[in-house]
Amino acid sequence: MTVGTLLILANDKSDRPKILPRPDRLRPPILGRGAPRSGTGFDKIASPPFTPQLLSFEMLHAHWRMAYIASPRLPESPRPFTTLPQLGDDRAALIVHRSERSYLMLNRYPYNPGHLLAIPFREVADIDELDSAEAADLMAIIIHGRRILHAAMKPDGVNVGFNLGTAAGGSIAHLHGHLVPRWSGDCNFMPVLGDTRILPEALDATWAKLTAAAATLCPR
Repeated sequence: MTVGTLLILANDKSDRPKILPRPDRLRPPILGRGAPRSGTGFDKIASPPFTPQLLSFEMLHAHWRMAYIASPRLPESPRPFTTLPQLGDDRAALIVHRSERSYLMLNRYPYNPGHLLAIPFREVADIDELDSAEAADLMAIIIHGRRILHAAMKPDGVNVGFNLGTAAGGSIAHLHGHLVPRWSGDCNFMPVLGDTRILPEALDATWAKLTAAAATLCPR
């Protein structure tokens, strides 16, 4: 009784009340089910005939992806920030710049294009384990990394910071700082709704751009 309306139908010969569904609670007609049916006191609205249609898709061309897929993979290492500088191939390791006690490299899983990591050569877990010379060198290379980013990519801003400990987001027990270039409006609906970030440039192309800029700048 709660989902119906008590009506006496004018075209019903008996005086017996009928329980009919309220019009505002009728299910919408299903496409392709045919003609409307009558006999319940009113007619259901017929759905339009179903016409199959071809779906059209927009094409997204990402030609650089094939080079990325076919490129050789670096061997997995439990201590990547120690082994990468020893490869002897800074392009493969994505190392952009070296100083006496630390180096800059591209993050392989960047937050934004040009995301750099500033890493001391000596493996330490926290900033208070650095000696004074290492701490000064690491800060100097962070400043130099910011200059490289501005020269090569012209961001609107740069996030600089450290994740110290797993509870703070640290994933590798070798101290490293992050330099993330930012542009106004760079956080669109893809990461918010789809947990997906879009990188408009291959890492190798970004590495070439940053190393070219680094070659023109003198560390301070």
